[in-house]
Amino acid sequence: MRPRKCRKVCLSPHERIFKPAGIPLRRLQVMRLELDELEALRLADMEHLYHEQAGELMGLSRATFGRLLQSAREKVASALVNGHSILIEASEENSHIHLSDEKAD
Repeated sequence: MRPRKCRKVCLSPHERIFKPAGIPLRRLQVMRLELDELEALRLADMEHLYHEQAGELMGLSRATFGRLLQSAREKVASALVNGHSILIEASEENSHIHLSDEKAD
């Protein structure tokens, strides 16, 4: 397996866990969403950037960005449909992620 290319992320989430109301977290299956997957969702679905533009901002190819976005969308959809919690992995151990102050315009 090839080492992951460094990915630029321009956000720091305010919350790390999202879950259905009224159900204790310990009773829920957890879907882990990496910070770069959250950034892909933000760029594609909130900033409405094309995959090529978003990939450039993150330092990725269009194809890699597309795979990252697909993975993120599948995780979020599964959590919403199946009532799972979502944990955003924002730790420093994600060494392939470089936090940046640059935002998409």
